[in-house]
Amino acid sequence: MIEIINLQKKFGENVALNGITTTVKDGEKVVVIGPSGCGKSTFLRCLNCMEDPTGGSIIFGGEDLADMRVDINRHREKMGMVFQQFNLFNNMTVLENIMLAPVHLRTKRLKKAKRKNFRRRIANLFRKEKKALIEITETKASIKAEAEANAHKLLARIGLEEKADVYPATLSGGQKQRIAIVRSLAMNPQVILFDEPTSALDPEMVGEVLDLIRELANEGMTMVIVTHEMGFAREVADRVIFMSDGVITEEGTPAEIFDHPQNPRTQQFLRAVLH
Repeated sequence: MIEIINLQKKFGENVALNGITTTVKDGEKVVVIGPSGCGKSTFLRCLNCMEDPTGGSIIFGGEDLADMRVDINRHREKMGMVFQQFNLFNNMTVLENIMLAPVHLRTKRLKKAKRKNFRRRIANLFRKEKKALIEITETKASIKAEAEANAHKLLARIGLEEKADVYPATLSGGQKQRIAIVRSLAMNPQVILFDEPTSALDPEMVGEVLDLIRELANEGMTMVIVTHEMGFAREVADRVIFMSDGVITEEGTPAEIFDHPQNPRTQQFLRAVLH
């Protein structure tokens, strides 16, 4: 699914990631833990190139996302991301937030296909062997209608269909984060990256967000989750990665990491957060 090879990231003289190598398999739930400032969020942001890696490779869909020549936006359609601070557009309704990306990207592809057909029609006037036109089966109206129907379906799934026409400012933190998650699902991604999805929530709202992530995990969604929720990490993870000072210090199954950590830095961290 995603192969990370010697990933490096520097901010000036500060080394945030110093040679991360690991693989995320199809359907795997990978949870990343570690002290604040160890590079966990930077690691996620590099995976979908919100931060440009300084070195190394990120192989996804057969291409290296760290290669500046790659169309990263095409790959981001298949790699959703959920942020700490929700990142919903406050000037758009909940429904419009969920519809925005799929409508924009599908409309962009539609325009590209129409332009290509126009050029082929012109070129075919001067060719003996005519090139076939691209078959176009959708319109702007059909794209919007499908996106709207899917958005309503996703809102119904999380019990917030009645919030379709309200603005994010009127919602609780837990509601905002659940909507941010289904906004990622609207793109039908192959993998979702979660960057501390509960850290900005009041304690009573954490459970409703974790329940949705559990549900997605049980359905087989590939996930990379940065979190401080150790109980949740133990429950949902197939593999736990412990990071410290920009490197992977230790990784293994939840039982291996939480019950029998081998590295002294991992042991020190878990003693601090579990007791």
